[in-house]
This record gives sequence, C-alpha cells and structure tokens, in this order.
Amino acid sequence: MVHKKPYLATKTCPICKRPFAWRKKWAKDWEQVIYCSERCRKNKNKNEH
Repeated sequence: MVHKKPYLATKTCPICKRPFAWRKKWAKDWEQVIYCSERCRKNKNKNEH
C-alpha cells in the first residue's frame, strides 16, 4: 500500500515541543495554526514564565 501523501507540512508546537503535521481540517488556516491540540492551546498560559 502506497501512501498518497508522502510529504505533509509540519510545525513544532511551542508548548509540548512536539512536531505535528498538516491536517485537512486546517487546510484553510494552516498559517494561523500554532498549537498541536486543544490541550496545548488551553495550557498556553501555564507554561509562560
């Protein structure tokens, strides 16, 4: 089985420092996506010092 999309754009989450890949639901606003998940988005202020 060959994958149709061998390359997907990736970014690094500033909260958990993990890479995350482009998802179809982010297609229209990939440039504005910062966090990998709702959990990281909700915890963005807890990690700031």
